[in-house]
Amino acid sequence: MHLIYRTLSTLLLLGLCLNTPVFAQFSNPFGPDKTVAQQKQDILKKNDEILQSLFKAQPKAKELIDKSAGYATFSNFGMKILIAGGGTGSGVVINKLGAKPTYMNMAEVQAGIGLGIKSFQNIFVFQNEAALNSFVNSGWTFGGQVTAAAKYDKNGDAYQDATVVAPGVLMYQLTDSGIAAEITGKGTKYYKDTDLNK
Repeated sequence: MHLIYRTLSTLLLLGLCLNTPVFAQFSNPFGPDKTVAQQKQDILKKNDEILQSLFKAQPKAKELIDKSAGYATFSNFGMKILIAGGGTGSGVVINKLGAKPTYMNMAEVQAGIGLGIKSFQNIFVFQNEAALNSFVNSGWTFGGQVTAAAKYDKNGDAYQDATVVAPGVLMYQLTDSGIAAEITGKGTKYYKDTDLNK
C-alpha cells in the first residue's frame, strides 16, 4: 500500500512539474518558438561545440570517431524536485557514410529524494552501420538506473573514458567538470524527432 501511494505521489508531482513554467523553460533547450530550420541549425551548432569539448577533454576521442561509422551528440537538461524528477534533451545522429543527419530527442524520468539541477552532454560512437541504424530506427533505452564503466580496448590501445553501452556502441558523458568516470543512464530513452525529420 505504501509503495502504491508513493508511486501515485511521484506521478502526480511529476505531472505538476511538467506543467510548471520552470520546467517548461528548460524542457526544450533549442526553443519551441523557433522554426524547424532554426532548431536544426542550433542542434548542429551544439553538436560542433560538444565535439570540441570532448576532443579537448580526451584527444583520443577524435581518432575513435574518425574510424567509426557515425556518431551522435545529445544535450540534456535535467532537473529534480523533491521525490520526482526528469529531463529532456535534443541531439543529432551523423552517419559518416553520407546519409543526412537524423534529429532525435531524449527523455528521462527518475524518482528519488533530493533537489538539484544537472546538465550534461552524451556522445555515442557507432562502430558499425548496423549499430547506428538500430539506434536511429529502433530507438534506444537505458534500462532503469544503469551505470556503465567498461572501457573500450582494441589491440592493446585503450581509448580512455569510452564506455561500452551496447554491442557496437560506445559512449562518452560530459559534465561541467569534464568526462564522467561512470555513465549513469537513469531510464533515458532516445527516439526520432518526427517534426525535425520531415
